[in-house]
Amino acid sequence: MIGVVADDTTGANDIGVMFSNNEYSVKILPYKEESLLTMDSEVLIIDTDSRLDRAELSYEKVFNATKNLKEMGCSLYFNKTCSVFRGNIGQEFDAMLDALEEEFAVISLAFPKNGRRTIDGIHYVYKNLLENSSFSSDPVNPMQKSNLVDILQEQTERKVSLINIDVVRQGVEPLKKAINESKNGFNYCIIDSENQEDLSIVAEAISDFPVICGSSAIAEELPKFWPEKKEKNILGKIDFEDSNGTLVVSGSLTPQTKEQTKFLIENKLPNIIFDSRKVFNETEAQKEIDRIVVEAKSIILNGNDLLVMADSSDDIVAQTKDIGVEKYRLDPLTISKLVSAKLAEASYQIIEQTGLRKLVIAGGDTSGTICRKLGIEGNYVLKEIETGLPSGLAIGNEMLIVLKSGSFGSKEFLTKAINHLNDLTKGEYY
Repeated sequence: MIGVVADDTTGANDIGVMFSNNEYSVKILPYKEESLLTMDSEVLIIDTDSRLDRAELSYEKVFNATKNLKEMGCSLYFNKTCSVFRGNIGQEFDAMLDALEEEFAVISLAFPKNGRRTIDGIHYVYKNLLENSSFSSDPVNPMQKSNLVDILQEQTERKVSLINIDVVRQGVEPLKKAINESKNGFNYCIIDSENQEDLSIVAEAISDFPVICGSSAIAEELPKFWPEKKEKNILGKIDFEDSNGTLVVSGSLTPQTKEQTKFLIENKLPNIIFDSRKVFNETEAQKEIDRIVVEAKSIILNGNDLLVMADSSDDIVAQTKDIGVEKYRLDPLTISKLVSAKLAEASYQIIEQTGLRKLVIAGGDTSGTICRKLGIEGNYVLKEIETGLPSGLAIGNEMLIVLKSGSFGSKEFLTKAINHLNDLTKGEYY
């Protein structure tokens, strides 16, 4: 059994589909301090939703989650982090090693299919240095450096090493030798990769390592060097006929999600825009939620798909931040979470009043907040729609869901996700 700890909901699904594509059955569960886990899948992923937590809380969650996985007797442990190292990476990596009583882990952060490349320890997002990418202005975790060794070393007292691309391209055996040499004096070993061929070499070299950290991309290659598994057909046993439309909820401000929602609107998908400036006053916020729910019900019940989104225009986003900071003395993280909470309340009421069973959510924090509000206690990974973006069968509230990382997907992705869920209810994928 493979045990994974992921720091957000979309990341859990991102790595889950990598294993699912290799015919491993995958189950994702939310973090609970005393989680009662069951062995009904070959890959078990615990979503700690800890990327935006305080460092101490992140450590505690990952430590406990890893302990729970250890009690299940996992043979390999994976700490899934953001593909650009946002969040409490040092504390979370340390927590996993401490829980396992291990002192070494290999790290692969590259995700070539989504434009993330690591060359000589320097991380790129498509053609840009990380520090010059859109992540440099992330409202919660602005990434101002591109050197991965430096970024990680600032968050841990353990020693960080690097194996560069030249060694990787010498082949599996030289790479294995370099990794083993890194164990002498170092605790973390970051390994370069620029393309999928590099990742395959890395995967073969580390396929028997007990602790692996980083992005999900390496998980696409690792199963090729493990025994084959047969995926369990989860969806085929359930009747998902549903005449309602699909609800898309977006709380992400990333350029990718902005482009995706713009594409939906330009293609005449019904849409309702949530005014984030009203989240600070409870009376105004409730009126905004009531307005959205009333408009949404008629659209969904008539069988039409619908986009509900927080206003992502630059001026409204700036005004929301200014109101929160200047009038209410709130930090950007708290403001972001407040917007997610109000979107979650609107989503909950729409689903309760329509009975819809098809939901697409854009944004990691938004996904986690809405899933908790709906009582979704994890999901089984179903089918990949685009790279790292699967559909899922929700646990705890029987629905078909797609949880999309804000920075992933083509501009057409949300349209593809809607069509995919509509097709699943017709049985066209199983």
